Amino acid sequence: MRATDVIAKKRDGEELSTAEIEWFVTGFTEGEIPDYQAAAWLMAIYLRGMSRRETFDLTRAMAASGDQLNLSDMLGYTVDKHSTGGVGDKVSLVVLPLVAAAGVPVAKMSGRGLGFSGGTLDKLESIPGLCVDLSESQFVQQVLHYGIVLTGQTRSLAPADGVLYALRDVTATVSSLPLIASSIMSKKLASGANGIVLDVKVGMGAFMKRVEEARALAQIMVDIGADAGRDMVALLSNMNQPLGDAVGNALELREAIHALQGKGPEDLREHCLAVGGHMLRLGREDTSEYALSEAMAELSEMMDNGAGLAKFREMVAAQGGDVAYVDDPDRLPRARVRDEIPVPRAGYVAQVNAMLVAQACLELGAGRARKGEPIDPAVGVLVHHKVGEHVTEYDTMFTVYANDERQLVRARELLEQAPVYRDRKQQPLPTFYDTIYSR
Repeated sequence: MRATDVIAKKRDGEELSTAEIEWFVTGFTEGEIPDYQAAAWLMAIYLRGMSRRETFDLTRAMAASGDQLNLSDMLGYTVDKHSTGGVGDKVSLVVLPLVAAAGVPVAKMSGRGLGFSGGTLDKLESIPGLCVDLSESQFVQQVLHYGIVLTGQTRSLAPADGVLYALRDVTATVSSLPLIASSIMSKKLASGANGIVLDVKVGMGAFMKRVEEARALAQIMVDIGADAGRDMVALLSNMNQPLGDAVGNALELREAIHALQGKGPEDLREHCLAVGGHMLRLGREDTSEYALSEAMAELSEMMDNGAGLAKFREMVAAQGGDVAYVDDPDRLPRARVRDEIPVPRAGYVAQVNAMLVAQACLELGAGRARKGEPIDPAVGVLVHHKVGEHVTEYDTMFTVYANDERQLVRARELLEQAPVYRDRKQQPLPTFYDTIYSR
């Protein structure tokens, strides 16, 4: 085969064969195809799209470019989840221990935050000593022994995704739906879970701004999983306002622990029970006999009786973390400066722009603009009111935690623009827009 022929074929709108896709992915990953030809191929895909079969073949080739875990022989049925990233999204920290406490093994490789979206690993590392760089053997051994593991992605897992994403990032091809879906799902397939729940965020604070776009991406990912023999559920969730109250690494971890104590914000609880309910339902042997409402009720009880928190504590200890910070989350890092932003007028909250809140946290140092940049775990924002709530003048809208006065000034400017108030009563935002199942 010749790279120019494969590029030209896709450029002209033709379907690539399975062999052509596998050859191109392997060739680029191994350095045999130069980046300028891979860039042309990615742009051809961006402009021409891919069929369902092509997208699956691309995902499978990327997953096959490195190690692939098979947990079924050791653990039976395992479940995993993925979020496309959102403001205040600490769902994995709550859901994974709840589902594991219910007896369904959860093996998750997660990522660090980039840009406005905080990473689960960054939040976990607010606990001193906690290791999120487990080897594959440690990953497997921990889930075998404890039924739960949460670590970073190993370099040997879907390496083709890493090199292709780096090229997409500098060639304006990141937003291609087949390329987004194959990037996400290649890692999910390689990590070996039988059931996968996708939390696809949509709205101001998400990559996908419109429900139609998010639905299209979710359907592609569900189809990839189904074609690979995995059980799939995708939830389209609202990201027009932050999820929960806390945005910022240690603040979100503290809120996740409170949620596992049965004390968390209501919207976070509702979100976690739905995502976890679908995961638990997939993990049961006969889902037709186990309603989603039953699964959510079971997890709700485990949230309130401390079983989920005990499993989280067990995971932290297994990964070397100091459990004293779980037992007393007030020990987690705290910022030097605390500032409050009041509500300027009485009325109803009509909007809390999630992206502006995220940008404010980025200004404070809670996120990173480039991979590898340090973050400040202590800084962030608490959001005290949601869309639809009635507020009075001089109620507190935001509490800001900062370690730098100049950063605080810039963050305040953004946060003061985030809320919109109306005189007439406003409807609360829905938690979810839609649910998509394997076909």
